Amino acid sequence: MPQNIEDIAKAAGVSRSTVSRVLNGEQYVSAATRERVMAIIEREGYTPNPAARALVTQRTQSVGVMIPHDLATVFDNPWYFPTLLQGVSDRTTQRGYAMLLWMGRSETEEDLIYRRITNNRLMDGMLVASATGDNPLVAHLLESGMPLVTVERPAAHADRISYVTLDNIEGARTATAHLIAQGRRRVGIITGALDNMDGLDRLVGYKKALADAGLPVQSDYVYTGNWDRPTGYLGAKALFERGADAIFASNDIMALGVLDAAAEVGLRIPHDVALVGFDDLPVTAEVGLTTIRQPLRQKGAAAIDLLLDLIEGRARGPQQIFLPTQLVIRQTCGAQPN
Repeated sequence: MPQNIEDIAKAAGVSRSTVSRVLNGEQYVSAATRERVMAIIEREGYTPNPAARALVTQRTQSVGVMIPHDLATVFDNPWYFPTLLQGVSDRTTQRGYAMLLWMGRSETEEDLIYRRITNNRLMDGMLVASATGDNPLVAHLLESGMPLVTVERPAAHADRISYVTLDNIEGARTATAHLIAQGRRRVGIITGALDNMDGLDRLVGYKKALADAGLPVQSDYVYTGNWDRPTGYLGAKALFERGADAIFASNDIMALGVLDAAAEVGLRIPHDVALVGFDDLPVTAEVGLTTIRQPLRQKGAAAIDLLLDLIEGRARGPQQIFLPTQLVIRQTCGAQPN
């Protein structure tokens, strides 16, 4: 097994400096040479000395992932954050980085995390997922100069921050338009939390679909949820009482709450009330939920790739990536399943 860079260089027929550039993710190495060096490294199982590498690159080879919510909120949904983090973890490992996971919701926790991040140089960059609009952490990190990427479009400084998000407006417009196309005219929405840009954008998409169809936006048919099953249940009960004949739930977890409420009051889905969710979590196929599919694992991978590219100098300036969504038709909307 190779003991050092010189051994790798000899086996690959290149200079020591070339191997160093490959290991450090630097440019000015041809694709063919990079592939040859990496093939030898992988074949031989060579691992560079992390302390020596840090001295040369001034990097820790670690990145932070911050979810500014308490543990109960994060793990209340057993699919969303684990799937997102799986995409992040897979890519950090592939690119030779470690991942530090931070969670917290109170101002005290976030202030402590911020000071640890900026004062102790624990990591080379930070990925922030699902920050609320009033969260100061993103602005603090932006001002610190640390490489920063957010998952979802930030509420402020969007022109200065790199982020990966979905076309939430178009996804919500598609979901609502599909319900209208099934002949539904009293279409309600259970929004996500409206201190989050995904929640706001999905409400915009809902309103856009109604406007396109010449239907008015009625405040009685807009129920403010919070991404969780209980608010899906409560929102459904309210919308049922107000005469809605269809519901767009802004995520699948709230759509499950709609199904709970319908079963309790004896309404048939989709005969009495049609339903579309958003996310396409694994559970949705089991319950026949029509939904908007988002590439959740891909979103995590794309976000961490963007962060690592910023750290390694492969990306310059703020980058914004919008991933597409797809309507998945199952039983709950009343249309013929895919």
